[in-house]
Amino acid sequence: MVPAGSMQLAMTPVLSVFLRELPGAFLIFGVFLPVTLLLLLLIAYFRIKLIEDNEELSQIPDRQFRRKDGSSLYLRKK
Repeated sequence: MVPAGSMQLAMTPVLSVFLRELPGAFLIFGVFLPVTLLLLLLIAYFRIKLIEDNEELSQIPDRQFRRKDGSSLYLRKK
């Protein structure tokens, strides 16, 4: 026979097991906070790169993107 205590432990949700075994501060400051900061850093990095590329593209004259038949490069990609 299986003891009643071990059966109850097997049925507990995963999050409550983590909270019981690890302190809540470790989960917040050791897992969730670094992942959140990394995601925010990636968003900021790609936003800066996008702004830089937009500035470079705005400095290129429009005629470089035009073809002899009058259609633009942007329209040809669609």
